[in-house]
Amino acid sequence: MSLLENFTEDLLEEAAIEILQELGYEYAFGPDISLGGEYEERKDYREVILASRVKDSLYRINRDLPEEALEEAYRQIITFNSPMLEENNRNFHKLLTEGIEVSFMENGHPRTKNARIVEFEKELFDRNEFLVVNQFTIVENEERRPDLIIFINGIPLILVELKSASDENVGIESAYNQVQTYKKDIPSLFNYNAFCILSDGINAKAGTITSNEERFMNWRSIDGEVVEPLSKPQYEVMFNGMLQKERLLDIIQNFILFQESSEDEKDVDGKKLGDKKTIVKILSAYHQYFAVKKAVEKTKEATSVDGDRKIGVIWHTQGSGKSFSMVFYTAGLVRELNNPTIVVITDRNDLDDQLFTTFTKSKDILRQTPKQADVRKLTDNQKASGNGNNSVEVNGLFDLLNERESGGIIFTTIQKFKPEEGEMPVLTDRRNVIIIADEAHRSQYGLEAKADSKTGEVKYGYAKYLRDALPNASFIGFTGTPIDLEDRSTTAVFGHTIDTYDMTRAVEDEATVKIYYENRIIKLEADEEELKAIDEEFDELTEGQEDIEKEKNKGKWSRLEAIVGLTCSPKTVPL
Repeated sequence: MSLLENFTEDLLEEAAIEILQELGYEYAFGPDISLGGEYEERKDYREVILASRVKDSLYRINRDLPEEALEEAYRQIITFNSPMLEENNRNFHKLLTEGIEVSFMENGHPRTKNARIVEFEKELFDRNEFLVVNQFTIVENEERRPDLIIFINGIPLILVELKSASDENVGIESAYNQVQTYKKDIPSLFNYNAFCILSDGINAKAGTITSNEERFMNWRSIDGEVVEPLSKPQYEVMFNGMLQKERLLDIIQNFILFQESSEDEKDVDGKKLGDKKTIVKILSAYHQYFAVKKAVEKTKEATSVDGDRKIGVIWHTQGSGKSFSMVFYTAGLVRELNNPTIVVITDRNDLDDQLFTTFTKSKDILRQTPKQADVRKLTDNQKASGNGNNSVEVNGLFDLLNERESGGIIFTTIQKFKPEEGEMPVLTDRRNVIIIADEAHRSQYGLEAKADSKTGEVKYGYAKYLRDALPNASFIGFTGTPIDLEDRSTTAVFGHTIDTYDMTRAVEDEATVKIYYENRIIKLEADEEELKAIDEEFDELTEGQEDIEKEKNKGKWSRLEAIVGLTCSPKTVPL
């Protein structure tokens, strides 16, 4: 019998516990610490936290707070007021990552301070306690016994569900379905859950309480440099890659976000009954995590006194979660670079709206609400009309940049950097401005001057105008399809590639699906000089238009089908 065929669920559980012990985790057998056990830590099977460990950790981490304050903190940890599991989970995550506000009397005066559940500071990291427990029975709506639960300071933050690789009838899908059953039968456990891990010994995937099966993703790197082959047991890679103590807390604190949306709830007749709220919890994938970590470090280098202000390019293929990578990166800048002003630039209004919506829904992790620049600079009339109570908010890019010395997340389109006449004016000369260019390959290029062959007029690309407007800003590009054509080089404008996640790896990770196509080639020959002249004429006529408009016009004016349909030789096309 092969090793794979003999790799039962019990052996997988033992292997997982062994890895965690090697990573420095304590281990306890569930029945031993439950009611009547040899090392009893629970008085009731309904309890999902280890109360004594939670209280001990509060005292150990918050040594400057009095007992009454820590008792209040504990009460907030065990109190949940919403009938909605996702909302309870979001509220606890906020307590976990930001701390618990507690009030107490000090020398006769009321005081308010923050009590921390977990110590995130590296210098004080050893105040945390990591424990893995197997066969931890919980009784609520039903009696259930998850395979592994990871407790940090007595809080059950990670659920691990394992299935046997030796049974062809079960696997990742069965593990996912089991977690859904747990959510219905023992929901209290999931008030605290950061994320879940599923594994059948070969595959391993991680996701949140709102993730569907497809959104449970691989974690294929331990160090962010080497991507392990899928032939290697993925549970080993995931445990060593995600569950290293410091990395686990980093993921929990900085790489989980919540998004809330609402829609009309209607009865059978279509009459509105109210608003239905939906909360989605998003866990960073491994390629997003490592790319953002690298990008933040590159940003620190580029924005330093001796930095060149070229942060670099993140090339992640389309469909791999680029928008969320940008959110996590922005949150990292706010956290680690003393709250810079961040300007997010797209080349189309519809993309600006989409990305702005993604960021706005993620305002909790960003710790501020993004703003959208409607015009380059407000007129006096716009400023005056904006003071009315019922007025529609109109923001100017210049105004948003200059009403602050730091902070702010501002969205705008690249077309606002085209000078109306003459030189592009300086919008701000502050150094603590970081430009994030979405789809950086498309229009944020053009540093060199180009002369019109007919009029002699000299024109520049948007990259030049952008740097004229923000002369001391630093630049990073996010793209799915970088190009490299002389002055249109993504690298030349933004710097070197920081991280790459290509289509091959995305398909392997099932982050995107394979695309099949059949090419059909029609051989045509044309005068290269004439084609170049046509391109230049087209660029001049469409200058300032959004890319989507340009493409429409290009299709309208080219009439390729008319050329192909000509009765002349297909090898010679008269122009």
